[in-house]
Amino acid sequence: MRSVIISGASQLVNRSSSLLFSTVFFPNRIFSPYNYYFPKHFLSQRTFAIMSSGNTDDFVKGNVLSNGVALITLDRPKALNAMNIDMDIKYKSFLDVWEVDPMVKCVLVESSSPRAFCAGMDIKGVVAEIQKDKTTPLVPKVFTAEYSLICKTSEYKKPYICFMDGITMGFGIGLSGHGCYRLITERTVLAMPENGIGLFPDVGFSHIAAQSPGEGSVGAYLGLTGKRISTPADALYVGLGSHFVPSGNLGSLKESLLATTFSEDPHQDIKSLLAKYSSNPESEPQLKPLLPHIISTFGGNKSVTDIIKELEKHQQSTDTAVAEWAKEALVGIRKGAPFSLCLTQKYFSKVASAHKNRENDLSRLSGVMKTEYRIALRSSLRNDFAEGVRAVLVDKDQNPKWNPASVEEVEPSEIEALFKPLDSGIEELAV
Repeated sequence: MRSVIISGASQLVNRSSSLLFSTVFFPNRIFSPYNYYFPKHFLSQRTFAIMSSGNTDDFVKGNVLSNGVALITLDRPKALNAMNIDMDIKYKSFLDVWEVDPMVKCVLVESSSPRAFCAGMDIKGVVAEIQKDKTTPLVPKVFTAEYSLICKTSEYKKPYICFMDGITMGFGIGLSGHGCYRLITERTVLAMPENGIGLFPDVGFSHIAAQSPGEGSVGAYLGLTGKRISTPADALYVGLGSHFVPSGNLGSLKESLLATTFSEDPHQDIKSLLAKYSSNPESEPQLKPLLPHIISTFGGNKSVTDIIKELEKHQQSTDTAVAEWAKEALVGIRKGAPFSLCLTQKYFSKVASAHKNRENDLSRLSGVMKTEYRIALRSSLRNDFAEGVRAVLVDKDQNPKWNPASVEEVEPSEIEALFKPLDSGIEELAV
């Protein structure tokens, strides 16, 4: 759901009423997505007054063009197009209507700003409500709206195209990463470092990770370390992007799409346009030569303790590239809450193991999202979540006091308990 905007970004100053999430992994480089807003009826009057900014109705704009292209524009540039629950609901309502409208041939999703496609979802307001009332209905409402929207994009019956230009993290990946056409540019920056605030990489990222090189090892590496992907070659290599379209070509591609007279096969029409405007990245994936080391470290259902030991060994490598990779990975993984790291390792391993077994619910995105719903409802109530937000958003000391404080202290039974069916009276996610 959320994203922690991390390394490689110059400092950005949030001009809205609440503070953006400072980077967890590189505290000297700041830009963050966690300052979003929720509807008034879900929050106390005081919380809403603090969080509210701007007209939510204007943040997600929908329009159907005469040739059948349905256009969604995310227009909340000051918050890097952070999604709140009203935006989720409005976005999904457009998709629901357009899916059964015979006039609509395809859906194109874009941002009004080149800085970000979508930087994530609010957590600050959620934490504030949880601290006041752990039974707040806000938590299930937020995750239901978000996860239902993700499943809709994955199962959409018409071509679904996302211009993933700029920052695309957390829920930004959830909105785009499961669709047919995931267009990345040289400005795209991708990451899922939620462990740094005491949560876990959700939005179905484990499903994408399971299909990544090394039988899911690369995806596990990205999820555990929060590594950012900022080159087109790597975005394609790990499967987050489907096509590389240079940012200078996006305008022409859009114009051509809006001028297209669609045939009975819109997918083929779109593929023809992409063949014209997309290209191969100029460089090779930076992660590809590191694949053997990624597999040996993050593959094979290794524990977090064993992963850290492997990275410490690689850090002593005489190969400079391997040593630097291991050093960066250790910095990332050590910023995560120990409980979150152990949860991520266990969860991603479960999904990767189920990937090719169609009888296992975790082989399908719907099954993944149902499981994530259980995990999210429970893990969001743990003290690590509030502490992570305190350390990063409120006090901004970048020094969270995790509980448990080390991976050795994490009880495996507490991890397994997150996966169990919800208690009676609490509805499971219906997708």
